[in-house]
Amino acid sequence: MSERQDLAKDIDQACRLIGEFELRSGQIAREYFDKYLFETQPALLHRVAQAMVPLLPEDADLLGGLELGGVPIVTVVSAITDRPALFVRKQAKTYGTCKLAEGGDVHGKTVVLIEDVITTGGAVRDAALALRGLGAAVEVAICAIDRSPIGVTPLADFGIELRSVLTRKDLDLAAAAER
Repeated sequence: MSERQDLAKDIDQACRLIGEFELRSGQIAREYFDKYLFETQPALLHRVAQAMVPLLPEDADLLGGLELGGVPIVTVVSAITDRPALFVRKQAKTYGTCKLAEGGDVHGKTVVLIEDVITTGGAVRDAALALRGLGAAVEVAICAIDRSPIGVTPLADFGIELRSVLTRKDLDLAAAAER
């Protein structure tokens, strides 16, 4: 079994829930991948972060973890690569520093967004739009699990290349192999 297949099996076993779940997009799903079940397990979190490292573009100045699920992943990826991290809020704070992204200044920097699970890419679009408004270049997003339908590239129309550690197909194959 390859490292990717082994990771898919372990993530699937830890995170796949069966039931009825409303997604951020408003869609209803019969299956849900509870990413917090791998993000709170140090060994699985480290394996996911390690798998993201080769997906990083060389010109990345900052790694932007999206609130909330992208923050633990970006923290580990940042520690592995020694690249600075940002913690990107869903919206800027209305008090204190009033920042959208906690960490260094994004103006003129290339920011790679780090997300846990992407289905439609809505949170990545929102973050990219806001960061671009602050002068950042955002052209790549990396996710742990791409749950978008097979053949759909949810961020292409927004000029963002999506790179994923695992896809829905990887997880479905892992689940089928376990049956």
